[in-house]
Amino acid sequence: MATRLENVVFDTAQPRELAEFWSALLGWEIVGFPPDEVDVRAPESQGWALDLVFGPFGGVKTVKNRVHLDLASASPQDQLAIIERARGLGARSVDIGQGDVPWEVMADPEGNEFCVLEPREVYMNAGAVAAIVVDGVDAARMGAFWAEATGWSLHPKPAAEVGLNAPNGRGPWLEFQNGHEPKTVQNRVHLDVRPLAGDDQQTEVERLIGHGARRADIGQGDVPWEVMADPEGNEFCVLTPAR
Repeated sequence: MATRLENVVFDTAQPRELAEFWSALLGWEIVGFPPDEVDVRAPESQGWALDLVFGPFGGVKTVKNRVHLDLASASPQDQLAIIERARGLGARSVDIGQGDVPWEVMADPEGNEFCVLEPREVYMNAGAVAAIVVDGVDAARMGAFWAEATGWSLHPKPAAEVGLNAPNGRGPWLEFQNGHEPKTVQNRVHLDVRPLAGDDQQTEVERLIGHGARRADIGQGDVPWEVMADPEGNEFCVLTPAR
């Protein structure tokens, strides 16, 4: 039995508008407008299924997100073009204390941080999104848990980071960084995982609890998914099994 990474979910005051920003920036398609969310989907040509999901949330962003996206570039010129396209769509460059680095730290129209990376060979098969990056206290512990949650393979990375990559080597990496303060508020960006077809949702919930997760109550009420928290308290959802 296993779960797979299904969505990156953004809590947002304006789901439609933020989805349109990310759709235009990445060149991904808006695939539907359900009553409570808007989905933006990676093209099949990238060889990996990933949706960015934008759901309504009325709170105000007060701290730097613990989960952010890194965008890939193919050349220095391409990196500059992505930065300029992002600015034209309403993003801005931000200073989070990164210092002199070769990537550009930016924020989308609602303040969600993301990075536009310089060209890196490791991301040549990733597509538009190079990595989903999670700030953490203990990257090794987080990597081990999320390897169980996604079925992806662990790979050591520079700067004491831990990365996971899908079995086919395509799509974004899932990366964990050391040295950050413990989580204090509910994340505005979280991950969804889904059991494989034929598996049982509650069996998978219990399996992940055995690896260090716990059930979480964020006021979700009676919903078909299970809200949980990983070993460092980051919220995630276990969806119903794939059909």
